[in-house]
Amino acid sequence: MHAYRTHTCGQLRTEDVGQTVKLSGWLHRRRDHGGVMFIDLRDHYGLTQCVFDPDFPAFAVVERLRTESVITIEGEVLARDASLVNDNLDTGAIEVRVKEASVQSEAAELPLPVFGEPDYPEDIRLTHRYLDLRRETLHKNMILRSNVIASIRKRMVGEGFTEYQTPILTASSPEGARDFLVPSRIHHGEFYALPQAPQQFKQLLMVSGFDRYFQIAPCFRDEDARADRSPGEFYQLDIEMSFVTQEDVFNSIEPVMRGVFEEFADWDDKGRTVPGEPFVRIPYAEAMAKYGSDKPDLRNPLELADVTEFFADDSKTGFSIFAKIIAGGGRVIAIPAPKAVAEKSRKFFDEMDKWAKKEMQAPGLGYARLKEADGGGVDSQDPVLKNFAPEHLAAFLEQTGLGAGDGIFFSAGKAGDAYKLAGAARTRIGEELGLIEENVFRFCWIIDFPMYEYDEDNKKIDFSHNPFSMPQGGLEALEAATTDEAKLALRAYQYDIVCNGIELSSGAIRNHRPDIMLKAFELAGYGPEVVEEEFGGMLNAFRYGAPPHGGIAPGVDRIVMLLADAQNIRDVTLFPMNQQARDLMMGAPSPVDDAQLKELNIRMAPVIKS
Repeated sequence: MHAYRTHTCGQLRTEDVGQTVKLSGWLHRRRDHGGVMFIDLRDHYGLTQCVFDPDFPAFAVVERLRTESVITIEGEVLARDASLVNDNLDTGAIEVRVKEASVQSEAAELPLPVFGEPDYPEDIRLTHRYLDLRRETLHKNMILRSNVIASIRKRMVGEGFTEYQTPILTASSPEGARDFLVPSRIHHGEFYALPQAPQQFKQLLMVSGFDRYFQIAPCFRDEDARADRSPGEFYQLDIEMSFVTQEDVFNSIEPVMRGVFEEFADWDDKGRTVPGEPFVRIPYAEAMAKYGSDKPDLRNPLELADVTEFFADDSKTGFSIFAKIIAGGGRVIAIPAPKAVAEKSRKFFDEMDKWAKKEMQAPGLGYARLKEADGGGVDSQDPVLKNFAPEHLAAFLEQTGLGAGDGIFFSAGKAGDAYKLAGAARTRIGEELGLIEENVFRFCWIIDFPMYEYDEDNKKIDFSHNPFSMPQGGLEALEAATTDEAKLALRAYQYDIVCNGIELSSGAIRNHRPDIMLKAFELAGYGPEVVEEEFGGMLNAFRYGAPPHGGIAPGVDRIVMLLADAQNIRDVTLFPMNQQARDLMMGAPSPVDDAQLKELNIRMAPVIKS
């Protein structure tokens, strides 16, 4: 018989009754019943109930142990009485009567419990992550992550892609986030950088004659943590393809994303589904106008409406606040709240206004409650609509599609600010009114991103998304854009995949021609010397014949986070850092000794006080 086990703790079934078996695992839970001791023994695969009779020596061996001690038991498989079968456990129809037991490792007092998974402070959980990972939910999440990555690899190979590995030590590159720098021991005063993404390498692979590349790529960015972004490092499904249009990218990647989500949508038996129709394609401008976001959650049926025209003339509205905002170039955006008056009290409306001021740092969120008028029809006694002329109110209600029993909120200000608040309010209202469709993954492509935007801080035109994207219309469109207005009207072959309001990926058809690239940078105010200095390696490669190419890079962490229904990306990451980018378990980052610094020709400077 094997030294540690003949079966795993999730393997035994009724057909094994009568066998003598050996199991090894962690002492998960202990229960005493009339002198007989029951222990749930746990390993990676599951739980098995083990029965310890006080007449056997094994009882004394295990009785004194703390939970999470590691033991090996040997005994006979018995069938449970029908009334005692645990249908929630794969091994719930059997138990093992233990004859012998040995201790492999005795556990000290635990800093946090494994059984039951009570909420515990984050610093304790991260410091003792190896214990936290023994908990059922986190353990399942990590298995899910592994299975998702395996499925992605299989599906990518099935689509004709080949996996390649790109360098981890590379050159610093201005890609929108801070680099992690690595000092060179050989070349004093010079530094490598960890890649923010394999962007330039994967494009150079296309220039090298490879065709359909993918990689489960580690990426490193020195940026702050968020609920859906780890500080320091993350993984993405990095993809690039040669001789493709935007449509070709969609046709190759959509089946992979759909297939992965269909495969794991119901892994936790919540009955979640992926609709069968193709992913919806929404131009950026339409997404902003309807949803106030380029990451719309399509489970929410609410759509915004630009109602600026109804408030421009305060002689028809009696509401001068919005008229003044409009006169200054602002917009008024309406967010419907169907049946809110019928189902909610005034407190709901007031709380939404407080939320806008506190959480969104906005001046406020106007609202109106629509009720049946005494003489018939619909009116509102709230200030925003109270003094509307009857025919003006009727036209307003016809456009918004609202009536008695409904509510409506208003976001007013500069267009960008108004839509930002309206988009966030749309999400919150949908949640508060229970309008979010449950147990479904709704995908969309966001397309036709603007090539440029106006930088308010620097008072200039600059790139809005990705400077290396191919502009729609190519060189001719760039040369024709001689005014700021024309530049802002340019669109790029850029696209995002969004699922349930979470951006999974950004991608683009690349600008593979040096003449178009130099012109694109020129329109943003960057001379050729800047492009040559910052991106000379790629530009030179393009001068020797580059194929049209494009790609995308879905975030693996976010995919798993959605499938696991996790609220924080730490719950799908094996060994995450805390919010301050510290690894509490391993003590990183940490000081290094003077000998190491001397070897790198580095001297620590005094801390500069700001």
